[in-house]
Amino acid sequence: MAASPLTPQQIREDLLMRRQKIVSEMGSVERIARQHAKGRLTIRERLDKLFDAGSFREIGTFAHSEMHDVRDRTPGDGKIGGWGTIDGRPATAVGDDVTVLHGSSSVVGGKRMKRIYEQSLKQGVPHVYFGETGGARLPDALGSEGFSKIPPGIESARRRRRIPMATAIVGESFGGSSFHSAYSDFTVQVRGSALNVSSPRVIEIATGELISLQDLGGVDIHLDLTGQIDQPAETEEEAVQLIKQFLSYMPSNCWETPPVKEGYDFAEHDPTIADLVPTRRQRAYDMHRVIERIVDDGEMLEFKPRFGRSLITALARIGGHSVGIMASNPMFNAGALDPNTCDKGTQFVCMCEAFNIPTVWLQDVPGFIVGSQPEHARLLHKAIMFMESLALMTVPRMTVVLRKAFGLAYFSLSGNNMDNSLITAWPGAEISFMDPGVGVNVVHARDIAQANDPDAERQRLIDEWTLGHEPWGAAGIMNLDEIIDPADTRRWLLESLQRFPVTPPRRGETRELASWPTCV
Repeated sequence: MAASPLTPQQIREDLLMRRQKIVSEMGSVERIARQHAKGRLTIRERLDKLFDAGSFREIGTFAHSEMHDVRDRTPGDGKIGGWGTIDGRPATAVGDDVTVLHGSSSVVGGKRMKRIYEQSLKQGVPHVYFGETGGARLPDALGSEGFSKIPPGIESARRRRRIPMATAIVGESFGGSSFHSAYSDFTVQVRGSALNVSSPRVIEIATGELISLQDLGGVDIHLDLTGQIDQPAETEEEAVQLIKQFLSYMPSNCWETPPVKEGYDFAEHDPTIADLVPTRRQRAYDMHRVIERIVDDGEMLEFKPRFGRSLITALARIGGHSVGIMASNPMFNAGALDPNTCDKGTQFVCMCEAFNIPTVWLQDVPGFIVGSQPEHARLLHKAIMFMESLALMTVPRMTVVLRKAFGLAYFSLSGNNMDNSLITAWPGAEISFMDPGVGVNVVHARDIAQANDPDAERQRLIDEWTLGHEPWGAAGIMNLDEIIDPADTRRWLLESLQRFPVTPPRRGETRELASWPTCV
């Protein structure tokens, strides 16, 4: 006798039971416990913290491995994700589920991630990734058939920065999740995690080199040495908050402008801001303190704070408008540009250009750093790459020379004739081909050596040369728009943002720099 068909209520109950089992048990209750014992969240817990309460809608809940022998123990096939809202704005997110075969990359899991990413592009909303994959799934990926089924996510390489993309590295990341971070606009890494292409074990077998996971790809390695992360986080909760902060500055896509925060349309006279900048050009100071006096509430999100430290790159707001800050920092290398600052600056310029974010340039730069080491680190090509990105930039740019601007670095940090919307200087600023002291030593070395008092002669020549470095000459021939009272710096920048609004590209189009590589 045939069984009676299920009623609609029974069908719904079966659906809820199946979904609840997948959601609550994941790879297994034991593996969830092991993840918690490490002090780490599961991917479902991370998504709950990222998305607004009750807004998450999972895509691909009932996915599993294509391999018949493991279908019953691979819920989601190692990847979980879907749609939701973040601070009221639509977004998508995916992540690796280490309770299922270490979150390894596989055919169905890859299809799930690709599907959610493509939906993000179609809707025009940000995409977030939580990475801790164990790499390609073995033995599935061995052999030509298996390996050819899991190509790298080429769709991310074709993003052209149409939507913002952020990655949090929350565990041991190899292969796919590491690749995803390199494609992203913003990457945060949780302390204790590792961001690598290969594992120490693979390196040992292939080369004989012995290295720990943290020495290979820990937070401090990427903060100080590689520049492959933008911010560190002590906890996963902090990583989620950093991603939310990043997204708050960004538009949902490249065809929109960033949201404007109301209530900041004011600029008070700040008579003590100039006191933060020493009058002697050789004196160091922290440019962060100046930026804090200019931006709303003194708040900013800095990118790569310990990499290329003589150039600060940060997102902030002025008058409620999102801006990209590019600022010399004389605390490091006197503010001189080097190969790392060029890479850092180029990447930041491309992001701001792609997402319609005006930029503010604060100059106190002695030039490019000199020596065999920077030359051998491809300073020439990196400096010109930085200059090319600036030349192709179309969003409004406002430049302020605070104290000094010498050599090519003046133009590289958006000096005159670089299509600025505004270029100004403080009255004590110096602008020239090189530092007066350096120039005097080059041109008058013999005269100084033959003088009765070489030190006095050198100082006399430096004083003479310094007169020609003052900003009045450039202002006199209209290569500066204005010499401004430092106390009115914020007012000038705010009024410029209001006068020069960004015009986004038409739907379906992107700006030229949007197609430049994300990892220059």
